[in-house]
Amino acid sequence: MTENNVSSIVCGEAVTVRPLHATDCEMEAEFVRHLSVETRRYRFFGGVKELSAQELKLLCGVDGQLSMAFVATVQKSGQETAIGVSRYALSQKEGTREMALTIADEWQQKGVAEMLMGRLIHYAKGHGVKQLYSVELAENHGMRQLAQKLGMSAASDPAEPSQTIYSLTL
Repeated sequence: MTENNVSSIVCGEAVTVRPLHATDCEMEAEFVRHLSVETRRYRFFGGVKELSAQELKLLCGVDGQLSMAFVATVQKSGQETAIGVSRYALSQKEGTREMALTIADEWQQKGVAEMLMGRLIHYAKGHGVKQLYSVELAENHGMRQLAQKLGMSAASDPAEPSQTIYSLTL
């Protein structure tokens, strides 16, 4: 994975988007710990408070081909702090990857999601991915708005009516 870091100013702060590394497990754990109950529920579909070491290793152990993740960070008290993560992972259909996006509550609706998704989509296109999809709780209005901005299609999940499947052909 030889992706460069990209920095932008968001709300007066320097935000860096870079590939997530296996060494970022503690930063990822802190990121999840500081999410609101609602944001964790939207991301993990349940009452997750903390991720296990095995879950963190899985989330941070991307290979750059079948799976990829980007993290948006800011400097807080001299330390790199995650404010958002976009990722994709292998799915059952060839050329298709399941994606996920999580933004820290205080950074939602400020353009960080678009930055992260832009990097993920660009990377996916360059690595032969033909389609990205995401399964979300139907009540997740923030994801619905982002999906519309990105030109994603939306359909009710036939197996679970409380979920929406968003997809983007690349």
